[in-house]
Amino acid sequence: MKPPREPDLELRGRLIRSLGSLREMLPGSFVERQRVCGRPNCHCADGKRLHSQYQISVLIDGKPKALNIPAELAEKVRQKIEMRRRFDAAAATICGVNLKRFLKEKEDCQV
Repeated sequence: MKPPREPDLELRGRLIRSLGSLREMLPGSFVERQRVCGRPNCHCADGKRLHSQYQISVLIDGKPKALNIPAELAEKVRQKIEMRRRFDAAAATICGVNLKRFLKEKEDCQV
């Protein structure tokens, strides 16, 4: 006989199996800034058509750092930082399922 379905366990299993796809995640926040380059003859000198500058803001040794990202890597880095957000959401859901199961187990022991 097949054991009863447990949607929480199925969800937890799916989330745990999906974590491998997040192995390239990066910490921090992706930042896109608009700036003037400083060259007097550049199109940005009028202050209207500015250059994009990409950075990630991370904590390194407990201190905030802004790391410049080359434009050709910007989208890849943005996706890797988004992976971290998905990881955090999956971890929170897994912990919630585990807590719910623990509280039920604890309640069953006290009966």
